[in-house]
Amino acid sequence: MAILSKRLMSDAAGLFADRGGGKVTFMDVSGRIHGQQDTPVAVFTRGRRNYALQESINYGEPFALRCSAGVLCWVLALEDKRRVFGAAIGEPAFMSKDSIGEAEGLLAAQGSKSLSTIHRTLAKMRESDIHSVKSAGRRFEESFYNVSGWDPVLMRENRIRVRRQVQLAESIQDQRSKGSESALYAFEKERVLLANIRAGERNAARSILNGMLSNIYLATDKMSVLRARTVELMSYLTRAAVEDNPLMEPLVVMNHDWTERLTTAETFEALSERLMGALDEFIDAVYAHGLNRQNTTVGAAMDYVRRHYMEQISLKDVAGHVGLSSWRTAHIVKEHTGKTVLEIILDLRIRRAQQLLAATERSCTEICFEVGFNDQSYFTKQFRKHTGVTPSKYRKGQQ
Repeated sequence: MAILSKRLMSDAAGLFADRGGGKVTFMDVSGRIHGQQDTPVAVFTRGRRNYALQESINYGEPFALRCSAGVLCWVLALEDKRRVFGAAIGEPAFMSKDSIGEAEGLLAAQGSKSLSTIHRTLAKMRESDIHSVKSAGRRFEESFYNVSGWDPVLMRENRIRVRRQVQLAESIQDQRSKGSESALYAFEKERVLLANIRAGERNAARSILNGMLSNIYLATDKMSVLRARTVELMSYLTRAAVEDNPLMEPLVVMNHDWTERLTTAETFEALSERLMGALDEFIDAVYAHGLNRQNTTVGAAMDYVRRHYMEQISLKDVAGHVGLSSWRTAHIVKEHTGKTVLEIILDLRIRRAQQLLAATERSCTEICFEVGFNDQSYFTKQFRKHTGVTPSKYRKGQQ
């Protein structure tokens, strides 16, 4: 079981300090500071540490806490597989040098330090802003998870959720600024959306879907109507895909699951998040099934590959699923798709890696193993072969 041990705190803080990040203070989930209780961090964050911890979890990133006396510091929730063990807090910084007098009074009133010690403490504090403070928090986040090996699943999910909500809010504002006519639900966009999905343009598809959601939202604020519209959209995409290729019929079963998720969403934010997830699954399915347009056995093989490509699957596994020998499976898949089973698996893994690099802040190493590779150098080699750039360069190009 993961614990916020003294050694872990020391190692993470030491690595951060070696990189020029400054000192770090740790707190447990109750808000109790590890170490001295009269330090500037303890005094300035008193009564607000639990709030900052929760906000860091909600946003999935370091939270810039505006402390009393015009002082800023970052607070980062420390989580491993959905279990929160406390938080790290960065060194305080002034929002403005005009705050020095107020800060001095606060330290004198709440601490037991001498006036000369207070002056020395304040003299070491720098002036900063929210952007710089959060940037320092992100650098510590990288250091901490490199040292601990923890997996911040919840923080990662919340960060993606917030990012998508911001993108959607920006799209809604953009549609609103264009006037009421643009807020009408544009059915012709469904065809453009499907065309981008078929072409594998995931980012373009997301952008179009954001615009469609904005139109839906501006047309009505009734959740019952919003849910019906999103279910209608996924049903249209499913129907169009199956009509285009009957071997995509497994999408019908998937659409039942999407419908259930969408109809149980209680807020617009939850609804949009689930719709984006359904779109990701739809894109992967269209790609896998779209490779073959004739043979039902190959269609079954593609369905199996689509559902398991992020696992350690082999040609033998695929052959066992369709009830043929490995040689026969390899032959008919190559004959009907023009690609080997391994090539199809690699394509799906690389496509998924591209999505994660563009939409998340997960490290290249994390993404490598998540999409099904078990060797980072091989992942980098295959990614460059498919895209022409390394994973890190691809991510920079998406920013």
